[in-house]
Amino acid sequence: MSLQRNLIIGSRTSNLAMWQTQHIADRLQRAWPGLTCQVEPFVTKGDKTLDQPLPQIGGKGLFTLELENALREARIHLAIHSLKDLPVEDAPGLMLGAIVGRADVRDVLISSGGRTLDMLPDGAIIGTSSLRRQAQLLHTNSELDVRSIRGNVGTRIRKVHEGRYDATVLAAAGVTRLGLDHHIIEYLSLELMLPAPGQGALAVQCRADDEATLELLAAIHRPDVAAAVTAERSFLYHLGGGCATPVAALATAAGAGLQLTGLVLSPDGGRRISVNGYGLDGWSLGARLADEALGRGAQEVLAGILEGDSL
Repeated sequence: MSLQRNLIIGSRTSNLAMWQTQHIADRLQRAWPGLTCQVEPFVTKGDKTLDQPLPQIGGKGLFTLELENALREARIHLAIHSLKDLPVEDAPGLMLGAIVGRADVRDVLISSGGRTLDMLPDGAIIGTSSLRRQAQLLHTNSELDVRSIRGNVGTRIRKVHEGRYDATVLAAAGVTRLGLDHHIIEYLSLELMLPAPGQGALAVQCRADDEATLELLAAIHRPDVAAAVTAERSFLYHLGGGCATPVAALATAAGAGLQLTGLVLSPDGGRRISVNGYGLDGWSLGARLADEALGRGAQEVLAGILEGDSL
């Protein structure tokens, strides 16, 4: 097979999306000297709809539909995503050609006045568009006032410093990738705030039949990262949940296998189901722990969300 020499990469226009796209382009060009990468910008439905909470407009394709259509139409070769934002099921005709190195999986607190989470008073307004974060915050302190916040990373930080929110919670990976870590007041512990499945990892999406592009991507794929996030995403998949549900999971290497912790919460933080286990195969491990969580009432918790609980 002759080596493809030019790649067109589709990217959302936010600073973080552009950083992620350039990061992957640089990795590919180091692996394949002589390769050129062209970036094609896209504005998605999720980028355009900023006046509603994410769970209310959520669902498959919110931040990916335009990019996926361009892939299927062969207008672009690749699309780069934060893995935590992608549905577990591959879109028709597409696949994940590479999962690359994982950044810090933790969430961070950005606050006014340099206050840590335990310094925030009852009634403090915390902005987040994530039911997972909302549920864990309220489990820690049910008196917090958690409200929807929209916009890119920089916009959310600015809204806190303008006094519209007392604090916001964001993924450490996105904040540090943009060089905004001087705004971080606190890295939230994994015991307090377990991350979303796949958080911190980048995924490269391409056409399933594009053998030339898949050959290029093989050089930057990280099987160890893929194994861990597969377990986490399997847990989410077998619960029947999606990106907008309060489900958290983290897998880490342990000997020849993986140690996985999974969490299902009600949006108000009142119900919390935690499971933990070890396995050699990530997909099977995630399925087993999801089954355990369902047996302990996770189905009822998630059913309540589908009936209308949201930010």
